[in-house]
Amino acid sequence: MTSHNQALVKDIMSTPLETVSADTPLVTAAEKMREKNISALLVTTAPPSIVTSTDILEAVAQGMDTSQVAVADVMTESVETVPPNLQLREAAAMMENFRISHLPVATDDYIGMISSTDITAYLS
Repeated sequence: MTSHNQALVKDIMSTPLETVSADTPLVTAAEKMREKNISALLVTTAPPSIVTSTDILEAVAQGMDTSQVAVADVMTESVETVPPNLQLREAAAMMENFRISHLPVATDDYIGMISSTDITAYLS
């Protein structure tokens, strides 16, 4: 087993990567997150974007009709990504520096997602 100091993103990332298109109704994205028990989806835009459960919660709090609002209306565009061989501590530092909770994992294509929850669970 890899020690905590040497762990890599690929050791704990979630796969397969779940995606959604930008024109998907927000309620459909929320249903997918609930079904898959995840809190973020990669949005298949160029460059890629992300929609999180926090984005959906914010839309609900603002009184938006999530069946009429598209993912594109609340997603975060042009997200940071990490390679699978990045050390876990570096991914955690990125999350802290950028104040984010999810990072898509990419090589030539997107292969997974790592979250602050994944890192916390691994370290506990």
